[in-house]
Amino acid sequence: MSGDVAVLGAGMHPWGKWGRGFVTYGRAAAHAALADAGIGWPEVGSVVGAQTVRGGYPGYVAGATFARALGWQGARVTSVYAACASGAQAIDTARAQILAGMADVVVGADAAPKGFFAPAGGERPDDPDWLRFRVLGATNPAYFGLYARRRMAVYGDSPEDFALVKVKNAAAGALNAYARYRTPVTAEEVAASAVVADPLRLLDICATSDGAAALVLCGMEFARRRGATDPVRIRAVSTVTPTFPRTVLDLPDIGTDSAVAVEPSPVGFRASIARAACEEAGIGPEDLSLAEVYDLSTALELEWYEDIGLCAPGEGAQLVREGVTALGGRVPVNASGGLASFGEAVPAQAIAQVCELTQQLRGRAGGRQVPGARVGITANQGLFGHGSAVIAVR
Repeated sequence: MSGDVAVLGAGMHPWGKWGRGFVTYGRAAAHAALADAGIGWPEVGSVVGAQTVRGGYPGYVAGATFARALGWQGARVTSVYAACASGAQAIDTARAQILAGMADVVVGADAAPKGFFAPAGGERPDDPDWLRFRVLGATNPAYFGLYARRRMAVYGDSPEDFALVKVKNAAAGALNAYARYRTPVTAEEVAASAVVADPLRLLDICATSDGAAALVLCGMEFARRRGATDPVRIRAVSTVTPTFPRTVLDLPDIGTDSAVAVEPSPVGFRASIARAACEEAGIGPEDLSLAEVYDLSTALELEWYEDIGLCAPGEGAQLVREGVTALGGRVPVNASGGLASFGEAVPAQAIAQVCELTQQLRGRAGGRQVPGARVGITANQGLFGHGSAVIAVR
């Protein structure tokens, strides 16, 4: 397809709490991606940096920050911020530049504070996320707990179902050298961990981490000239916004004033993110070999099964009970270990998801390998209407 771009290289810095600045991690990931691609930094024509607002001014101008750290060589720079979707929007920006005739490196990195994310950049009374933190005291885990409670009430899911997601992802993460948490977990250990936002416990909710991921993307002709005759390709990127009037992003089934006069959208925000990518790529859920989704909480991962079309609404728990989404299952989800094993390094995570698809589609994922993987999808939802999905094929 004319809209495909090749993934020539993928690289990461291990996730953890390393005590260094995000630039250090991003530079390491970029060097790893360049080495994987077999090209030198002077050959790169453009750098797209996924921003981190917690990194101060260097974070706000991440493209230039990473270009400076790698060495000034005249590359074009672009900086992208879209909360959890930053990395995928950086990929989308790079893809557009490549299709216009340029070559790119995409880098995302974060050095996250310990504990709950706090609003960054001072008071923002026009930001609904700042308001819910400051006025309501509702941090992200409070919303994860509400989602979980809704699933229990509407679909009959149980805390035991949620725990199975953590068990599954921890087993995969134990096989991933880049993951922060590499120890298998039992359902009993999940149940014994501290309650954070009832019914979710500490092991149901992802941590905050330092980490970085980078990709070297290029046009198909450039890839062929470099000897990559069958590279992994980015076939679609979706960055759609919610559909009016369903604009209460975190609680989409609570009506707004406009809902009285306007019929709600038949497709929720997260489902529309994945659907748009599938439509662009010309594939359906039945074509997927694997998926990497934003498991901010165990219960939220079950929602993604339904949103990307692996099952009907309310059937997500059944998939995890039957092992469909585990390694060795029909459609493994979060074969990387997911956020359960990595923790969240916000602008890096969506790029890391594509790094995992790249290794899987190359057949180089080691003990996590999904046999015969040919098509993969990533999906995440960020704050303030940001969301993204990326489809990679081989």
